[in-house]
Amino acid sequence: MDRNSAIGLFLIAALLLIYLQFAPTKPQPEPAAPAKTAAAATPGTAPVVPDSAALVRQLGTFAAAASGSAQTTELKNDRLTVTFSSKGGRVQAVRLADYKTFFGKPLDIFDAQSAQIDTRFRTTDGRQIKLSDLYFRAEPQGTNALRFVADVAGGQIEQLYTLPANSYELSYNLRFNGLASTLAQEALTFTFVDNVRQTEQDRKQNRNHSTINRYLVSGDHTALAEASENPEEIKVTEPLKWVAHKHDFFVAGIIADNQFSSGQLNSTVDLNDTTTIKTLSSTLAIPVTDVQQGKANFRFYFGPNSFSTLKGVAPDFDRNVYLGWGLFRWVNRFVILPVFHFLEQFIGSYGIIIALLVVLIKLVTWPLTYKTYESQAKMKVLKPELDAIKEKFPDDQVKQQQETMKLHQSMGVSPLSGCIPTLLTIPILFAMFQFFPNAIELRQQSFLWAHDLSTYDSPIRLPFELPFLGSHISLFTLLMTLSTLAMTYQSNQSNPAAMQGPMKFYSYLMPLVFFFVLNSFAAGLTWYYLVSNLVTMAQQAITRRFVDDTKLRAKLEANKVKNKDKKPTGFAARLQDAMKAAQEKEAQTKQTGRVAKNTDDDTDVEPGTGASDVSPKQPRKTRRS
Repeated sequence: MDRNSAIGLFLIAALLLIYLQFAPTKPQPEPAAPAKTAAAATPGTAPVVPDSAALVRQLGTFAAAASGSAQTTELKNDRLTVTFSSKGGRVQAVRLADYKTFFGKPLDIFDAQSAQIDTRFRTTDGRQIKLSDLYFRAEPQGTNALRFVADVAGGQIEQLYTLPANSYELSYNLRFNGLASTLAQEALTFTFVDNVRQTEQDRKQNRNHSTINRYLVSGDHTALAEASENPEEIKVTEPLKWVAHKHDFFVAGIIADNQFSSGQLNSTVDLNDTTTIKTLSSTLAIPVTDVQQGKANFRFYFGPNSFSTLKGVAPDFDRNVYLGWGLFRWVNRFVILPVFHFLEQFIGSYGIIIALLVVLIKLVTWPLTYKTYESQAKMKVLKPELDAIKEKFPDDQVKQQQETMKLHQSMGVSPLSGCIPTLLTIPILFAMFQFFPNAIELRQQSFLWAHDLSTYDSPIRLPFELPFLGSHISLFTLLMTLSTLAMTYQSNQSNPAAMQGPMKFYSYLMPLVFFFVLNSFAAGLTWYYLVSNLVTMAQQAITRRFVDDTKLRAKLEANKVKNKDKKPTGFAARLQDAMKAAQEKEAQTKQTGRVAKNTDDDTDVEPGTGASDVSPKQPRKTRRS
């Protein structure tokens, strides 16, 4: 590893470390399952008999629907079991059929204890009414739809849910019929409070990947800070198209066919709460005219956070899958994901898919690898001349740099040619850091000793917890670190004079730093880098066969003859002029210092006098007389 490669490695490490700083209660028992795509009702609780007078004072003409018994009803298809409560006519729980938690339990994206959906509105007499204050009558509409009706104030509140077969989407229509004179002309308020439960092995990662995403009608997309443990809030005064609560690998979202007129999104973390990893809360305004005119049509999405599934749900709904920002997202979306999904069609093992992905990327980037190694070989060939320059000007750094530049120019060598190819691989490096921890395809996929490639492998458990490391050691990360050290040693041995002193020490230190950084990252990521290191060492061994030092020396000597009278141009010329100016300035500074010193020696300043009182010193003999 030469100086240029080391600089490239350090730049990558620095950018990576900066980037990394800037991304129980038991679940409900499985409900008795009716036939698929069928609506079923179960007996409710005993009828509630509240104080009639108190209800009238609280709810006015809506008090007639405020007593009854809560019953649960289900809609079910191959993917979802959605449980509704007649109290409020609302979704009470959602269970995903094809997924389990990391701990092997049924996966409820939310339940009656962890989440609550509700809608409130204001009446013309100033009362605040919530749908959860009212009891609805459940009316099955065929095998895949359910209608809830409440007769109130001379009219009706109607909610219609439809669950298509083989879908993660639940259609929802809200209508207020015959209530124009009772309903105040202001927006209704839809609320979704979601106490997110731990479903993955790594509680911290589970928390840090849970957030709220929102998409405006204007096309703007933003999200609450994922990794923050401080209260987060976004107030939205523009119309919204959708809002989604992202639970690491799963999403509970609502999409408006029309729009929400405004909203507020909040997240809080209580580190002392052992049952909830983060609380997400969305408050959305539904235009009152929509519920009066039958335009309050929505779709819930309850399902996996899978890019291929989400991209057809709503505009930019696939942004719930965090693939990085800017260029890194483009690399993941248009390069890594298509190749990954292509390989999925033919290979069942995701560990093998990752290894093949490494090989394909290494083949594509081989020209850059070759260019880097060729640059290292050139610097190795020029080392005698570079050492001679250092010996000739041991105390003049500016002169050393000038002579080194002249040597590089005459030999046709660019000192940046070994660093730039390494830096060009940064987009792939950063893209992988976002792809593997967020790819649901890797969730609960085993490979070798790793039980789940989407989280860290932990075959080595410690009886204590170490700072920055935790209570486990990832074997993939350990092997990756050892392979990186072996690769560094191999590079240093092939060119021992190129890496000396502190640079050599840091070349071995950086892999150890990454061991601590990556120990809790997804096993898929560290397996990727382990394979990448092994392929890189094989590439280096093959590349050496194509780079002959003798032939390279002859080529450089030919360049020296060719460039003998050639003057530098462009950036090289500007750099040479800047160095020349710096040298002249340094010489001028030294000259000024000598003049000032001589002036001080030839002047005599009496104590207490100013600059104007300074007079030339008299000869010693004259002063004695």
